[in-house]
Amino acid sequence: SSTGEILAHTLKAFMELMEHDFVSWETLSAAFIKKIMSYVNMNVMNASVQQLSLSILENMVPSSRVLFELVRKEVTVDRLLTHLQVTDSQLQLKAMALLIALLLAATDGERREMMDYLRERNIRQFIHKNIIHSSEPLGDEMAHYLYVLQSISLNLHERRMRTPMDPYAQEQRELLQSLRQAAFEPESETPASTFSTERRRSLCAKEFRKLGFVNNSNPAQDLYCAPPGLLALDSMVYFSRHAPSAYSRFVLENSSREDKHECPFARSSIQLTVILCEILHVGEPCSETAQAFYPMFFGQDHFFEELFCICIQLVNKTWKEMRATQEDFDKVLQVVREQITRTLALKPTSLELFKTRVNALNYSEILKLRQTERLHQEETLAVPVLALRERLKPELLELIRQQRLLRLCEGTLFRKISSRRRQDKLWYCRLSPNHKVLHYGDVEEGVHSPPVESLPEKIPVADMKALLVGKECPHTKEKSSGKQNKDVLELAFSIVYDVEEYCLNFIAPTRYEFCLWTDGLNMLLGKEMTSERTQTDLDVLLSMELKLRLLDLENISIPDTPPPVPKPPSNLNFCYDFSHAEQ
Repeated sequence: SSTGEILAHTLKAFMELMEHDFVSWETLSAAFIKKIMSYVNMNVMNASVQQLSLSILENMVPSSRVLFELVRKEVTVDRLLTHLQVTDSQLQLKAMALLIALLLAATDGERREMMDYLRERNIRQFIHKNIIHSSEPLGDEMAHYLYVLQSISLNLHERRMRTPMDPYAQEQRELLQSLRQAAFEPESETPASTFSTERRRSLCAKEFRKLGFVNNSNPAQDLYCAPPGLLALDSMVYFSRHAPSAYSRFVLENSSREDKHECPFARSSIQLTVILCEILHVGEPCSETAQAFYPMFFGQDHFFEELFCICIQLVNKTWKEMRATQEDFDKVLQVVREQITRTLALKPTSLELFKTRVNALNYSEILKLRQTERLHQEETLAVPVLALRERLKPELLELIRQQRLLRLCEGTLFRKISSRRRQDKLWYCRLSPNHKVLHYGDVEEGVHSPPVESLPEKIPVADMKALLVGKECPHTKEKSSGKQNKDVLELAFSIVYDVEEYCLNFIAPTRYEFCLWTDGLNMLLGKEMTSERTQTDLDVLLSMELKLRLLDLENISIPDTPPPVPKPPSNLNFCYDFSHAEQ
């Protein structure tokens, strides 16, 4: 065990040195790299050593193609999955970090191959059960890695989404014909193939029209637009094969309706695929800081297709509730988009729960929500309400100022970020209770809210000269690297202090923290709070305060001008004499 501890300290010292970018990862010897990989592959090994070894490999992978191939060959996906199955949350985190680094550094073909293998090993179900729903709370880094894994998985659909249909491709034509056959041929005693060519073409065109294609004589034309391209065709075929009764019911129910009230299956499916791609950000690059993943994604292998199956039935249900005609097509799809986004915002844990909730959010519920929001907007537009808002603003702004300063006094844990990747080195910064000194210093992992006395460095508030944000910061100018740096730019700020104009550079952990700190520092500099969060907080507080003040005036129209003050009474001799009552 003592050998393991010494090795762990050695590897930690090595990591500290490499973080300063004095030496390139590519200069490391093959023998050293293989030794590090052997620690990862050992069944019995000190947990700290394995964690640090995984971190070292995670840093190596993006630095060169040669190192990526070496790590991918020696540290198998199976080995990483073994590390994911341990109870040690830190070891799980480092194994997930290396898996994500390998996926991001891989070519499209390699990434697809790795994702197929992970699907075979039921990785999503394992994550859903043992990581998302474990007794341990999910940390920010693990949430980020799950978001990236979700994003990579969904982006596997990008190629089909951006590929328009080729009317001369036999396989694609067969998929298109299978939609028609699944809907109509089982009920037909005589298959279309027995008719003459002209009769068969006429019958097929009629059936494609019933399926809801705009170009019924050549339905492939409906799929020329990319996105959604072939992904729309794949989704329709998946629905017809995996929910055949629901598919037949949708098509036959609408083909027997009056022409003006039929819901076009194909046209709806194509537009719904576009909507789902936009909501799920298919084809968009991964953010470097986002943590927004859908728990239900990890409970299902064919997530996009299964979500489509639920939502296309929702389109038909909403179409009937709205008593829509062809002219209302765009309105119906707008409502469906709203139903999906509102339900996804609730973060349902399974597709079954999503299905229950999205179906409960029917058209009448959407109308109620819209009406509530509209009434809220209208009541705030009344002239007396606007005057009341202005009167309440100073008091509420003072409340926000106090909250910002209290947050700075509590302090925040910041990460030191290099241009290469998110680093594990942490430091803490907090404002003294008397608001006169900023204290800061490096801290260890797991330390929360260290006391002011334990932070060695300090800056008197009186010495602070200016606050810089985004591109103005010196640490963002040094490391500008296109897309990768975009997320960091939104979180970067610096304090210029002392006569020498030194800078203390920050990268906020979240946009929320960025807003709190920049507001608080602006106040200490005697300036206005300028972050978007100030306006949001003010709007929320004003809305709550106005609702409380106007509670007794519900359903009473508020006049724009105050009612006239009545004339004073002719005399004031109308007070009650209590002395008579007491006698």
